Amino acid sequence: MTKQTFRRTNQILFLALGVAFQSIAADGPAGQSAGTEDQINQLKSQLAEQQKAIQELRSALAEQRKLIEASRQPAAAQPAPVQAAASPAASPTPAAPAPGVRTLGEVASTTPVLPPAAPPVLPPAAASADAQGDNVASPLQIHIGDATITPVGFMDFTAVFRSTDEGSGIGTNFGNIPYNNATLGKLSEWRESAQNSRVGIRVDANVHGAQVMGYMESDFLGSAPTNLPVTSNSDPLRMRLYWVDVQKSGIEILGGQSWSFLTPNRNGLSPLPADIFYSQLMDTNYQLGLTWARQPQFRIIMHPADFFAAGLSFESAEQYIGGGNGTGTVTLPTLLSTAYSTELDNGATTLTVPNEHPDIIGKIALDPKSSNGLHQHIEIAGLFRTFKVFDPTSGNNYSAHGFGGSLNVNFELFKGFHVLSNNFLGDGGGRYIFAQAPDLVIRPDGSISPVHAGSTVDGFEFQIGPSLLYAYYGGVYSRKDYYVDTNGKFIGWGYPGSGATDNRIIQEPSIGLTQTFWKDPKYGALQLILQYSYLTRDPFIVPSTASANNAHTNMIFADLRYVLPGSAPTMGK
Repeated sequence: MTKQTFRRTNQILFLALGVAFQSIAADGPAGQSAGTEDQINQLKSQLAEQQKAIQELRSALAEQRKLIEASRQPAAAQPAPVQAAASPAASPTPAAPAPGVRTLGEVASTTPVLPPAAPPVLPPAAASADAQGDNVASPLQIHIGDATITPVGFMDFTAVFRSTDEGSGIGTNFGNIPYNNATLGKLSEWRESAQNSRVGIRVDANVHGAQVMGYMESDFLGSAPTNLPVTSNSDPLRMRLYWVDVQKSGIEILGGQSWSFLTPNRNGLSPLPADIFYSQLMDTNYQLGLTWARQPQFRIIMHPADFFAAGLSFESAEQYIGGGNGTGTVTLPTLLSTAYSTELDNGATTLTVPNEHPDIIGKIALDPKSSNGLHQHIEIAGLFRTFKVFDPTSGNNYSAHGFGGSLNVNFELFKGFHVLSNNFLGDGGGRYIFAQAPDLVIRPDGSISPVHAGSTVDGFEFQIGPSLLYAYYGGVYSRKDYYVDTNGKFIGWGYPGSGATDNRIIQEPSIGLTQTFWKDPKYGALQLILQYSYLTRDPFIVPSTASANNAHTNMIFADLRYVLPGSAPTMGK
């Protein structure tokens, strides 16, 4: 209200008081009334002036209302400011998901972009707590527009002792454990590191009725300079996962870098780390025998029912002949060793290897529940690959196909107790067994022969209150595949006189405990993780100087970990 309007209002009030006073005086004696007649006439004149002022005031107020309404309209069209996560007490309860749509444990529900407006989103941890009546929200979640952003990851300190010195840091070099007559085989190894700490974000939104989720995850296990542990220990950041997942009407599409479709799942075909099996071990190279990769891919999945999913994944291919992760390298024909060194990945080749098409992986998963609510998971996967090379000595192209298959089960026999078995067998799939066997060898004429290899991981996991006990056995087997070259020498894999890292079989039994001291949806979880493993390998040909027919090591891991709210408290690496 302006100063002029305020002044006029006061005049009206004083005028009304004067009129009331004069009315009282008019009801008095006649002598008094005659003495005030002139004053009454003056007041009437003032009333007429004030009536005119009131009309002007009404007009001014009407103009002000129009200005206020006009100023409100553009403000409503402006984008909403960034808001912190609302507490569950102020948030309506999210509606139940439609059949075939993943729930909070798999994909967080989101606020739709289009009207009608839906209730705000709760993070997975907060939603779980609210379902239990705790009514507590995670403080590490924010909303930007209709998107929900949840930080994920953990802060990690790892210590490892090995009875032989592998020189591989906190990730075990399965295929190159030294023999006990070698220098490093006579020395033990102690290593401490924070490299396995993880940082990332998860973004959930609902766009035109489709559930959209973006996921990014990094750790500090990137390629490091040789003088890294001398002073600063500035471990480089690297990308682990970076993908977007869209699901609508029972159809799911994923694009980006994710765990390979060949990696076993715990639940359905979900790409979330908590729904994937890569053991609970602290070793950053996981359990020997696990089939896995993290690589670029495009996948499409159908969800015809809550308990059934089927899909195809088209993943980045690489023709591999050994040499990575300590594995021996295939010996190439003498006349082709230079030409084929850029056509086949020997562990040192970067991006020069040609690939005919993406590796194609199909997978079917069943997740029935028993009558008492126990969870069961069964999946079957198939692998198809194509290898191709060009022989400059003859001018010929050679190609061959690789095949593989997996059968994986994870059964909850009683509450909290799971038994599991993950099995892979194929020709040309060695790269997916953590590169512990080559994909192929080259014959003397330059043609391709896929290498037969297989692996298994079997064991159990038992959750007893805040304690998680687990034990696994892992094994990798590869078949020898060699030929006589044009110069009379052996070539290929596992031939007589081949290197000590051409492994026929590698085995690793492991046992571990994860003790959760406390966990809270608001504050995360604090854990102590312990692991013991015994690793042994048998090459095709034992070096004549070795004092034993295999190489082995004892390994003990200890880890202290703080898990951020929103991350799975017992998640592996």
